Amino acid sequence: MREYKAIKKNILATSVIKTPLGDMFCAATSRGICLLSFFEQKNLKKQIEKVQKFFDSEAIPAHNKYFECLQKELDEYFEGKRADFTVPLQLVGTPFQQDVWKILMHIPYGDTISYKDEAELLKKPKAVRAVANANANNMISILIPCHRIIQKNGKLGGYASGVNKKQSLLKLENNYSYDIIRKTHHHEH
Repeated sequence: MREYKAIKKNILATSVIKTPLGDMFCAATSRGICLLSFFEQKNLKKQIEKVQKFFDSEAIPAHNKYFECLQKELDEYFEGKRADFTVPLQLVGTPFQQDVWKILMHIPYGDTISYKDEAELLKKPKAVRAVANANANNMISILIPCHRIIQKNGKLGGYASGVNKKQSLLKLENNYSYDIIRKTHHHEH
C-alpha cells in the first residue's frame, strides 16, 4: 500500500481593502504586501496565480500584520493626508520589472512623467515599450504609482484598472499636492 504525505503549502494571506474608488484585493507574505489590485483589474486572476506560484503558496483570506497599516495609509492617502507609504512591499517580478517599479516609487506625489522619461531615468532610453509593459505588470496599485505615467503628448495612456481610476488618482494627487507639500515644508522649519 502506498503512503501519501500531506503537502504543506505556504499561506498567502488575502484581504479586501476598502477605498473610495472601490474595493481592492490584497495579498501579503510575512515580509510585506505583494499584491494590491482593484477588483475590476483585467488580469487580477493571473496576478493571484503568479504570486501563489512565486511563493509556492495558497491564497486564502487570513490575517496579516500589514493589512491594518495598509488600510490606514490608504485611508490617509485618499483623505489627502499622505503622499508616501511605509508599509513593506515584496515585489514579484523580473529584475528589469523591479527596476522599473523602483523608478515609479521615486516619482513625487502630484507629479507625472512620460513613459519616455521613465525609460531615460532607467538609463535605457530605447526601452520605452519594455518599460510600459513592466508598468502594466505592476501588481501593487497606488503604492507603486504607475498611474503617474502618462503619454508624451499629455494624454493619460492606459491603466489596468481603467482610465477612469487613473484619472481619479491623478486628480486626487493634484488637488492635495499643494497642501501636502506645504505641510512637509512647514514641519521642516
